[in-house]
Amino acid sequence: MKNSDINNIYKLDGKVPVSKAIPFGLQHILAMFVANIAPIIIVSSACGLDTTETARLIQTAMIVAGIGSVIQLYPIWKVGSGLPIVMGISFTFVSVFCFVGPTYGYGAIVGAVIIGGIIEGILGLFAKYWVKLISPIVAASVVTAIGFSLLSVGATSFGGGSGAEDFGSAKNLILGTITLVCCIGFNIFAKSYWKQLSVLFGLIVGYIVAVCMGMVDFSGLSTAQIVSLPQILPIKPTFNIGAIISVLVIFLVSATETIGDTSALASSGLNREVSKKELTGSIAADGFVSALSGLFGCLPITSFSQNVGLVSMTKVVNRFTIFTGCVIMVLAGLFPMFGTLLATLPEAVLGGCTLMMFGNIVISGLQMIAKCGFSQRNIIIAALSLSIGLGFTQVPEIFSIFPQIIQNVFAENCVAVVFLVSIILNLVLPKNMEAHQS
Repeated sequence: MKNSDINNIYKLDGKVPVSKAIPFGLQHILAMFVANIAPIIIVSSACGLDTTETARLIQTAMIVAGIGSVIQLYPIWKVGSGLPIVMGISFTFVSVFCFVGPTYGYGAIVGAVIIGGIIEGILGLFAKYWVKLISPIVAASVVTAIGFSLLSVGATSFGGGSGAEDFGSAKNLILGTITLVCCIGFNIFAKSYWKQLSVLFGLIVGYIVAVCMGMVDFSGLSTAQIVSLPQILPIKPTFNIGAIISVLVIFLVSATETIGDTSALASSGLNREVSKKELTGSIAADGFVSALSGLFGCLPITSFSQNVGLVSMTKVVNRFTIFTGCVIMVLAGLFPMFGTLLATLPEAVLGGCTLMMFGNIVISGLQMIAKCGFSQRNIIIAALSLSIGLGFTQVPEIFSIFPQIIQNVFAENCVAVVFLVSIILNLVLPKNMEAHQS
């Protein structure tokens, strides 16, 4: 590749040798792979789908995530941010889908995803008219909340994964620790750009150790197809108004997380504030690609905070480099054997790598708060929104007097609560509080 330079990995645009770009792209995919398919497994189980249907949805999830990430990297019209955002199946919707699916059927989920995605996409296109409500201190508070909300996710993976029979076992803790130590050690001792492959190094060493410990299950490989194409509308959508309203509210929460992720990526990866055009494109992609996912019978897609944390940690922002990872993801969907092999990665290995990444998101949020300045007004907005958001969702029973839809949205979603409280405070608090006091 002419004029290729490995140092271009730290630039948004610029050519990087393919052989050098692929490891960085693969690192991004491995960092989010398990989290991308986990919502499918949880919701499929709750809705009573058989293993064949679940396997097809997992395959589709990888293809849609790859397509969505490419659109974020290289926008189509006004859809896409042009930033190195990696998309994946959203965890935010899991609780509401576990209610909607058993109540109205999986077809109602598909219908709600299609309608909700289109509405979020349209809202994204007109974001310039309402995104001014998301002031820098609101965005900073949301990013910090995203980081804190993911710490328990990293810890759960470290212990072996949610629902694992051997959760917290010595094997899982040893495996997670080995992976974490390898990540840190590689980052300390590696030279030049190799330092930025510390997560990939930790994943590979952890995987090899897991194989030696007998903790990798290869049984799924024997039944995996070699090539398989996704189907359009494999499950007939039904349009239930109750399901649509419930899911639409969560789409608004998902848009909030996308605003936070996009702001954090621009701040930590590019050392600048995100533009309105980038926010507009990012939210529009979130919605319209989710609607596309619904047409394939799959769940909504969103920006992945894991990968924002990875960018924050490595400063690798080159779009072509991330694009190579998107190609790997699509291939994993088209060739189920490849995807099944990637899916054998033990949760404890992933946990060892993600702890540091999620911590980086917290730090990015705190840095954004610091950039906003510690005026009395900003302190009140950040402190109160984080204390209510993180505090109330740790005791979800506090929401028990509210209707089920409110509980589904807020009871265990600190990002949604932080967003709502910070928006309200930003609107009602005087702009010049210090002047009022003097």
